[in-house]
Amino acid sequence: MKIGIGIPNQIANVDPAVIPEWARRAEAAGFSTLGTVGRVAFPGVMDTVALAAAAGATSTIGLFSNVLLAPVWPPVLLAKELAGIDGVSGGRLTLGLGIGGRPDDFVVDGLPMKGLGKRFDADLATYFDVWDGKLLQDSPNPAVPAGTRRIPLIFGGFSPATFARAARLGEGYVGASVPAPYVAPAFDGMRAAWKEAGRDGDPHFKAIGYFAFGDLEAGKKNVYEYYKITPDFVDAVLAGVAHGPQGVKDMLKSFEDLGTDEFIFNPTTFDLDEIDRLAEAVL
Repeated sequence: MKIGIGIPNQIANVDPAVIPEWARRAEAAGFSTLGTVGRVAFPGVMDTVALAAAAGATSTIGLFSNVLLAPVWPPVLLAKELAGIDGVSGGRLTLGLGIGGRPDDFVVDGLPMKGLGKRFDADLATYFDVWDGKLLQDSPNPAVPAGTRRIPLIFGGFSPATFARAARLGEGYVGASVPAPYVAPAFDGMRAAWKEAGRDGDPHFKAIGYFAFGDLEAGKKNVYEYYKITPDFVDAVLAGVAHGPQGVKDMLKSFEDLGTDEFIFNPTTFDLDEIDRLAEAVL
């Protein structure tokens, strides 16, 4: 199982200047992937910006949006921006996508929090058209350079529609940031949808969880601030925060037992020393 680490872009009031150095240290430590967490209505750094900063600061480590709330964006603009990030990184980006569930994230006029499933499917078709270099509507030009690729897609969510979409268009599924027993039914649902869609092999499974080596209570407070808008979910996330060397090892083992292909440890603070502490424990 590969082991990645999150970028602290959605810790409240994070210092944005930390992100490039965080990315460099994570790559030097040997983590497989840098992941982001995405929201609009929160005092953090937009996931696309964090990924672009990480792409410019590194040369080999993978990049993953975990997960990007696709329908809050105009689709052509998002597709172009993501193609640029992937290009800058040399093709290291994998997109983790979800539809969103918090009304305050939908800030673009004309893109409300309604009809999200149908709009998401239409947006995905637009992404493919943009990445394939098709001409923009009412324009003689494509939006991206020649040679732009279709970025690999991983989907997050809990519904059968999510599993079916992932089986139809993606490479796999990413679990929510909760303990392994909560994620197991979703992995089973994804496997069933993959088989029903006639896909060969197995879906790629990613999972995520929060960790702290320093001040656990401060870390949990940061996690709570991010998830408190979803009270039915926040307690499960907090229960899964791993503390210290044994805590992160136990978390890793629980997800390895589920058949996870890559686990990404999300930080609860933006203390750069947390990178080396985690690497020493799990790499």
